[in-house]
Amino acid sequence: MRGRLCLHAFVLLRLSASASTRFMPTRGVQMGYHPSMKIPGLVVSACLVLAASSSATIAVAGQHEHSQAAATGTPNRIAPIKAHTGPLPALPPVPFTPSRPMAIVQQVYEFAARHPEVLQHVPCYCGCERMGHNGNHDCFVKARTANGTVTEWEPHGIGCAICLDVGRDAMSLFNTGSSVQQIRAAIEKKYASHFPSSTPTPRP
Repeated sequence: MRGRLCLHAFVLLRLSASASTRFMPTRGVQMGYHPSMKIPGLVVSACLVLAASSSATIAVAGQHEHSQAAATGTPNRIAPIKAHTGPLPALPPVPFTPSRPMAIVQQVYEFAARHPEVLQHVPCYCGCERMGHNGNHDCFVKARTANGTVTEWEPHGIGCAICLDVGRDAMSLFNTGSSVQQIRAAIEKKYASHFPSSTPTPRP
């Protein structure tokens, strides 16, 4: 798809957060992948820690063109989303090649499912506000039950390098012990100057 980016440079950090706060992809429980993807499911034992630095290289191929009108205004408050617990549903079949390796796709989708308290306050910069997205969380999760169980994935994120890179950077910062406020600030510093717009994401 058009949202193709070069790999951005990243800095390997030492994990400083305790095991109780660090996000680790589920062991022994795989998110299923549809055979049409032609890529086997992977179990990721640990997350790579990335630094969301403003000095990192970001190649901008342009925001996606979406048919719906862009969202206007930023809501002052957002209802907290409960986290998913237990096994995750399979990712949907998609007619395009994932924009990042499936190991990374799985990491980010699982992080979105289990840590909405982070990604619902992190903006996305791919132009998906025209699809009605309010934050990076919406790039991966389309529907949940009231108790947080994911019932439908958003396939858009599978093929969007911008969505995945933002989500992965947020996940990595979370793993270093950064607060949601610090994660939001780091993401804005790294991405905002490279894109003309972002989702209308409320601050934590």
